[in-house]
Amino acid sequence: MSINAFECRMCGHCCHGEGGIVMTEKDQKRLAAHLDISVDELVEKYTEERGGKLHLITGDDGFCFFFKEGCGVHPGRPDICRAWPFFRGNLVDEMSWEMIQEYCPGVNPKAGHKEFVKQGKQYLRDEDLLRYDPDSSPNALISDD
Repeated sequence: MSINAFECRMCGHCCHGEGGIVMTEKDQKRLAAHLDISVDELVEKYTEERGGKLHLITGDDGFCFFFKEGCGVHPGRPDICRAWPFFRGNLVDEMSWEMIQEYCPGVNPKAGHKEFVKQGKQYLRDEDLLRYDPDSSPNALISDD
């Protein structure tokens, strides 16, 4: 029996910072439905365009707009949030995996990188989180697997 390579601790560290919460069309529909608003209203109120992609905005505290002592939209959250910490960089680079352990208490170093990769790839496949279109998808989810 293998040891869990990751178990979310709901610490919110991955919800902090301007950055990579890229909203695909699928994400926009899911989150708008969860919030019971139109996709147009979601885009207008809660996103900004950067680099040709829509990103969720952050609050004044630097956290995702929807983070309030935990994810306020967890069932509707974007795929990039669903995929953490199984991002491409952490799967292909052991040093990146080691570095995320400094701020993500849910990553289990005892599992080892190989097991992290094995569980991560399986999780991404099971949850249909791998993406193949760099023009519309978060870079961290782009895969050629």
